[in-house]
Amino acid sequence: MSWEKHLEHWLVLQRVGGLDWFFIALSWIGQLGLVWIVIALVLAVLWRRPSLFLTVAVADVIADLLAELGKTVFDRHRPFETQLGPPSSTHSFPSGHSATAFACATVLASLAPPWRGPFFLLAALIALSRVYNALHYPTDDLAGGALGALVGLAVLRASKRGWRLRPAAGIE
Repeated sequence: MSWEKHLEHWLVLQRVGGLDWFFIALSWIGQLGLVWIVIALVLAVLWRRPSLFLTVAVADVIADLLAELGKTVFDRHRPFETQLGPPSSTHSFPSGHSATAFACATVLASLAPPWRGPFFLLAALIALSRVYNALHYPTDDLAGGALGALVGLAVLRASKRGWRLRPAAGIE
C-alpha cells in the first residue's frame, strides 16, 4: 500500500460522525462549481459588474473541462474506503471539485481582495471534503487545486486584457 493510500485511509479513520453532514454538504455545493457561480452572480448583481460573473463562469468551465480531460488521461481509480455522499463513477485524478474551487476562488480573490481569505478557505474545505468523503486521494486534490489556481490566473490575465476587470470600488 502506498504512502498516499495510507494517508487517505488514516484521514477517513479520523472522521467525526457529527461532521459528516458538513463535508457531504461541501461536496454538494462544490459540484460543478455551483457555490462559486452563486457567489459570483450575487456579487455581479450587487456591484453591477456582469463581467465578474462571466469571468468566474469561464474559470469554472475551463477548470472543470481540464479536470475531466485529466481523468481520461490518468486512469486512476477512486479510493475504495467507505464513501460518504453520492458515489462517483469517474476516475479520481485530478479532482474536479478542487480544480473548480481554486479556479473560482483565485478569480474572486483577485476581484474582491478583502475576501481573499474566506474564498480560499472555502476552496480548501471543498477540497478536503473530497478526501474526508473518501472520493479522492490527497494528491488528486493537490493536483486539482494547482490546476484550478493556474486556470484562475490565466483567465484573470485574459479577462483583464479583454474585459478590463479591476477590484470592486469601496472594498479595498
